Amino acid sequence: MNYQETTAWMFNQLPMYQLQGASAYKKDLTNTHLLINHLGNPHTNLKCIHVAGTNGKGSTSHMLASILQEAGYKVGLYTSPHLKDYRERIKINGTEIAEDFVCDFINSNKVFFESNDISFFEMSVGLAFAYFAKEKVDIAIIEVGMGGRLDATNIITPLVSVITNIGLDHTQFLGNNLESVAFEKAGIIKPGIPVVIGEYTPETQPVFLAKAKENNSKIYFASDIISNVYPSDLIGDYQIHNKKTVLQTIAILNEGKEYEIKPENIQSGLLNVVKNTGLQGRWQQLGESPKVICDTAHNKEGLKIVLNQIQNEKFDTLHIVLGVVNDKDLDEILPLFPKKAIYYFCKPNIPRGLDAQILKQKAASFKLNGEVYNSVSEAYNKAIHNASKTDFIYIGGSTFVVAEIL
Repeated sequence: MNYQETTAWMFNQLPMYQLQGASAYKKDLTNTHLLINHLGNPHTNLKCIHVAGTNGKGSTSHMLASILQEAGYKVGLYTSPHLKDYRERIKINGTEIAEDFVCDFINSNKVFFESNDISFFEMSVGLAFAYFAKEKVDIAIIEVGMGGRLDATNIITPLVSVITNIGLDHTQFLGNNLESVAFEKAGIIKPGIPVVIGEYTPETQPVFLAKAKENNSKIYFASDIISNVYPSDLIGDYQIHNKKTVLQTIAILNEGKEYEIKPENIQSGLLNVVKNTGLQGRWQQLGESPKVICDTAHNKEGLKIVLNQIQNEKFDTLHIVLGVVNDKDLDEILPLFPKKAIYYFCKPNIPRGLDAQILKQKAASFKLNGEVYNSVSEAYNKAIHNASKTDFIYIGGSTFVVAEIL
């Protein structure tokens, strides 16, 4: 199979949470251990930082990678989901994995994957570990897919575990209160391995403290320790929390003898995240006059900060291109959106996308008014057409909406 056929097979044949939702969720790590043994346990040769959290884990992972690259290290970066091309998930020093490597890996293991019902995410994790081990990276930043305790990435013993924050997302899998979600994320805390917590609440802090104590792990609450941060090319308001998390994580790495990361590496790393890693979709500006911003925030905690940042912008009329997936709690997120805006409702082009007509009807009950469009691009083009130079256009609600206009 060529690259297009290979990735099509991966997406279509196997459970993929991003597209299918609940049916793709695995209840334990049995399959992951089976797969990684089959691959010769490549993860045992890797030095890793493991990053979990409801929001900010992608930005945090990319910031860490950028800083370590600036310090001269060969850095593997595994994140999800991708926006345009599957290979975005697996990079070394900002360069995506080669198409040939993906094809060879899938083709040579396809029979095993099929006979053992290996999921899309499990094979992706296996591919990343195999690639990073073969390329002998100095360090790998591994972002959790969802949750932590039962995530396929949770077979590693990292140098540091990182949990950015806890919010209510994927509640059908992780629990419908903050304590339950925190318990799942805290599942990445390993015996004797330090853990950095980005943000905490009265509900989540006891969960983290208990898990750290159980594992004899030193715990660091970055928001309490770090006061000064450096500027970054990632300018979303929410990045202040991620930067504190990153600085505390780097401080722990510097305590060991293996890595030396200087202040100038941190400064240049934070200023060049996009250039060094290729990160997209984080308060990303796509146009000027009118100003056009897209952002992948898609749950209450993430959207609250982004929508607040929009209100601090100067504009005449606000245009919002909005689409969501069908398991989103609309009663939780729609009240956050401003009533004084023109809405362009659309459906992201995936099976999990919520019908735009349903979104429009639900939004109307919160006095959010606009029209339905047949596609994300049609909605976006109409917003561009309607907006004057002094207006503001925001595209968001789902990672998949943003992916379609990049």
